[in-house]
Amino acid sequence: MNRRRPDGIDPVARSRARRRALQAVYAWQMSGSSARDVIAQFAHEQAKEQADLEYFEDLVRGVEQHCDDLDEALKPFLDRDIDQVDAIERAALRIAAYELRHRPDVPYRVVINEAIESVKRFGAEHGHTYVNGVLDHAAAAWRSVEVQSRK
Repeated sequence: MNRRRPDGIDPVARSRARRRALQAVYAWQMSGSSARDVIAQFAHEQAKEQADLEYFEDLVRGVEQHCDDLDEALKPFLDRDIDQVDAIERAALRIAAYELRHRPDVPYRVVINEAIESVKRFGAEHGHTYVNGVLDHAAAAWRSVEVQSRK
């Protein structure tokens, strides 16, 4: 069964890439290793899962490269310092912030939904509600034209 859209993107492989990126960014946050090292650790598992390896790498490298800017951009939408946010939620917020700010090809609703689903799967019991609230406000600010056109 061909899951690819007309633009060549396989949404299931992208979703898997995001889940793996969440785990990789979490590992990067906890270990202090470089994104390159974390990507290498996860690459073998990526191939077995038929995830979008290129997208996975873009997310992990993008978060590492833009981390300070992403954290600063998220600050107005957080109720605490980014370092006090649960590590899984922090990883999801950083990935989603990267996508919202640097991947305009991905609809904001997809970014938010994928972040919520990942946190439901890997995070604390109600962590997804926090992530949803932060990202709803961030998307409204960063992608206001897209958000308004959906209303």
